[in-house]
Amino acid sequence: MDYLKAFIVGGLICVIGQILIDKTKLTSARILVLFVVSGCILGGLGLYEPLVRFANAGATVPLPGFGYALAKGVMNEIDTSGITGILTGGLKASAAGITVAIVCGFLASLIFNPKEK
Repeated sequence: MDYLKAFIVGGLICVIGQILIDKTKLTSARILVLFVVSGCILGGLGLYEPLVRFANAGATVPLPGFGYALAKGVMNEIDTSGITGILTGGLKASAAGITVAIVCGFLASLIFNPKEK
């Protein structure tokens, strides 16, 4: 049942992205930023947490989940370190994901022949 919930929620997030691509003139980069910022705002307001509890990876793996992780990391770090948590919390919470993205991108560039458009 957990897999079904994750599939449905993650799929709905993808459907929203596809609708934005098809029906608006927004570029993919702007949609990416929109998803991350919306996840951050919803996470900061506490509205994304119930979705994470319901769908687990279906809500945390897509782009809004990255924004949620940033917001949650900042809130947790502010509680422990004070005002400096604003600068450090988001990076501490998402460091592993950022590192994996950079390493995988580097490895893909070594394996394949990237070309500029």
